[in-house]
Amino acid sequence: MTRINPVALVLIAIASVQFGASLAKGIFDTASPITLAFLRVAIGTAIFIAISRPRLTGRTGRDWLTVAAYGICLTGMNATIYLSFARIPIGVAVTLEFLGPLALAVLGTRRLIDLAWVGLAGVGVVLLGALPTDIDPVGIALALAAGALWAGYIALAGPVGRRWEGISGLAVGSAFGMVLLAWPAIVYSGDAFATPKIWATMAAVALLSTVVPYGLELQARRSIKASTFGILMSLEPAAAAIFAWALLGEWLGIAEWAAMACVIVASVGAIRTGKPARAEQ
Repeated sequence: MTRINPVALVLIAIASVQFGASLAKGIFDTASPITLAFLRVAIGTAIFIAISRPRLTGRTGRDWLTVAAYGICLTGMNATIYLSFARIPIGVAVTLEFLGPLALAVLGTRRLIDLAWVGLAGVGVVLLGALPTDIDPVGIALALAAGALWAGYIALAGPVGRRWEGISGLAVGSAFGMVLLAWPAIVYSGDAFATPKIWATMAAVALLSTVVPYGLELQARRSIKASTFGILMSLEPAAAAIFAWALLGEWLGIAEWAAMACVIVASVGAIRTGKPARAEQ
């Protein structure tokens, strides 16, 4: 049996996530983004629980606290980025969201090279903020909030993995976040829950943006260095912009592409020059 190159697995995962994002935004005119985020999480949770069958007995309070925080970050990240997509182009939103993991990668550093990467990312943000367009500031704030939650999700992944076997932590955390998101999702649902097209679309999105990429990335991480993985993941903003253009007609201008390039180069640079221990986070 031919073994697929782990780099190819990561690239396929990136494409899957961003294709799913554009697919979801394509039905924002038929349902609230918060409701769609809930459906994505709910369907993904059901699949993860069926696969992992998590053990719930004999858990400590710290186990539950850690997985609850993880679930809040995971679900909050999905909800805020969808709300951001509704206001600004996907490529811009994902670029801003990526600042969260970048900040985590250089957190607490005093090295000039790391500060230089932060400065380059800051140039990207300034470029976006100085654009002579009507980019919604609330959309920008939501994307930055999604980035902060993404950083929290990454930071908590290690503790959750040590306390919960396999993907059981992901399943339980996702379930916890799903419950918190249920009320606003219902309030703004309209007739979304009674529309088969919405369920079908979000089932596809849950597979494309959650289940498939997680499985591919898990497989790839078994034989690929963390630094290489991180560099490949830095391509997310560009992939987001390309799929948003192909599926939704969202084409970015020169200044927006320049801002994205600044963030991507800063991310790659921070990973390449970062300390090995930090790269493994």
